[in-house]
Amino acid sequence: MSLEGKTLKVCSCNRTIGVDAKALAKALKAGEALAVHDQLCRKDAGAFQAALTEPDVIVACTQEAALFGELAEQARSSASLKFVNVRELGGWSARSGEATPKIAALVAMAALPEPEPAPAVEFKSGGDLLIVGPADAALDWAERLAGQLQVSVLITGKGGELPLERRYPVWSGRVTKLQGWLGAFDVEWRQENPIDLEVCTRCNACVRACPESAIGYDYQVDMDRCKSHRQCVAACEAIGAIDFSRAERARSERFDLVLDLSREPHIRLQQLPQGYFAPGADPLEQALAARELVALVGEFEKPRFFRYREKICAHSRSAKEGCNACIDVCSSGAIRPNGDHVKVEPHLCAGCGGCATVCPSGAMTYAYPTVADLGMRLKTLLATYRDAGGRDACLLFHDATEGRAAVLSHGRHHGFPARVIPFECFHVASIGIDLVLGAIAYGASQVRILVTEKVAESYVQALERQLGYAQTILSALGYGGAHVGLLHDLKEISNLMPAAGVAKPATFNLSPEKRTTLDFAIDHLAKHAPEPKTEIPLAAGAPYGAITVNKDRCTLCKACIGACPEAALLDSPDAPRLRFIEANCVQCGLCASTCPEDAIRLVARLTIGAQAKEPVTLHEAEPYHCVRCGKPFGTKQLVDNMLGKLAGHSMYAGAGALKRLQMCGDCRVVDMMETKPEASIFDVPR
Repeated sequence: MSLEGKTLKVCSCNRTIGVDAKALAKALKAGEALAVHDQLCRKDAGAFQAALTEPDVIVACTQEAALFGELAEQARSSASLKFVNVRELGGWSARSGEATPKIAALVAMAALPEPEPAPAVEFKSGGDLLIVGPADAALDWAERLAGQLQVSVLITGKGGELPLERRYPVWSGRVTKLQGWLGAFDVEWRQENPIDLEVCTRCNACVRACPESAIGYDYQVDMDRCKSHRQCVAACEAIGAIDFSRAERARSERFDLVLDLSREPHIRLQQLPQGYFAPGADPLEQALAARELVALVGEFEKPRFFRYREKICAHSRSAKEGCNACIDVCSSGAIRPNGDHVKVEPHLCAGCGGCATVCPSGAMTYAYPTVADLGMRLKTLLATYRDAGGRDACLLFHDATEGRAAVLSHGRHHGFPARVIPFECFHVASIGIDLVLGAIAYGASQVRILVTEKVAESYVQALERQLGYAQTILSALGYGGAHVGLLHDLKEISNLMPAAGVAKPATFNLSPEKRTTLDFAIDHLAKHAPEPKTEIPLAAGAPYGAITVNKDRCTLCKACIGACPEAALLDSPDAPRLRFIEANCVQCGLCASTCPEDAIRLVARLTIGAQAKEPVTLHEAEPYHCVRCGKPFGTKQLVDNMLGKLAGHSMYAGAGALKRLQMCGDCRVVDMMETKPEASIFDVPR
């Protein structure tokens, strides 16, 4: 990896990082010796300021990124600044002298161009806030926030005391529906109390009139105490706010923001929609939620994290359910069935990428960044590490929030082994089998994915399954050791023993097409495998496999061909024949669920080599020839089955009707025109 004209500023952080300037310059093909500063953010700051005349500057320090940015701003520099952490990730360890290959790899990766930005999803919020919950807490926060937001209150239950002035809407009832996102929350509720707070003037006439004191200053009737005297109705007659027999109780409104103070949140998802806060009864959590709510007024954007191609989606065909993997794994409720396909609501998508990880066909792909962009970073990282003399690289994927904090903390207190290279991504659920096997093909010895407590259990289970398939493939090919896995405690990373890698790293680039990337990676791993194999059994649910056909049952009706979304099942133009391309099969099961004869079974396995891409015949049958013109149509088994099932049916009582079933479509029409009218269902006595 060459710095290609970029200026690199390296600091030993007050001599706490052992940087071999000569070896680092050689690894990065800098062309000249690198100067290693001891206090780039203090007494050596002039060296950084001098570099600001260059167009691209990489600073091997993230501790003082804000300071360096301020110095660049003061100098009115147009230099493009990038920062890379070599202290916590590489230099601070017991064996920092061996970290030069890792430092070179991290710098080389930072020198790459930024990925193309993902398309944006827009939100608009005018600050229209609904506060839902018990009266005391809801009204208290309404008073606090009314000066900054357009507040409405939905009281759930009795108690509290309504304000003397009507400065914002107050309703009462039970929430029946709450869904949406920032700027577009649809809320429906059912008014369950006789007093309509929208109409009530809070004149207290009902309070005074009630002989049981069943009405308080919340202006709600306590139905347990009410004896149905209806004196409150008489007192409110002119206003009409009280109606014990109200027929229309359903209400609905749209809001930009929701503060849900209910004991049990109305939206129960791992990833809550933006603009929805459910802090419960904790005053501190309520205060933190209120602070965030105030800031959510205006126009906002977030990346559109996914791309979806419905053409190859294996969710459903003809009302038969196939693959639900993306729906099952999504923790934000953003994906739902939509006929034969699925629909993703981008405003609800939290960007985890779990849908792309579990999608067997590649219909759902991750776009923040794309697999192709991540692949280029991995390829550069591992190639630079290897060229600098590094061995047995272990990639440690972590997310940009809790994972990053855990990695930096571990680096500060313990340091990382020289062969462990942290790699940050937006969310670890997006690290699928294509990236993992691609990294191993590029020369990584191991891949570990750091899972913190904040990662949803559905993602953990999905990652375990995907990594299990990858490890099965690697082990079957003779690559010894534990190559892939989840990591729950960073302290375990120091005890990890290297696993066997490929003798020759791959040179291909990862493709935006998931199956293409997997084909490249698996073919490369198989080519250099210690124990080459052409067939590997996999666990049920794997994205690769074959099907078996019960020839005694199959009538070659070819319903399975029409159901297959991946063109794995093929017709034959010259004979009744069912053909199959194993490389295209994603094991969605649509063929099996569609087959009217229950003749198809799935077989999870991986077939490697050209044979997986060639059509093979699963079943062929003797064609049936038209009894009138001799032209082949259908199969003998299919026609014989029909004749056997319909021989006793009243609609086919005449010999001509049964004989017509033995004719091709053209001859059937001609025969119907020539033959006298035969018995029909209308002729059968009732």
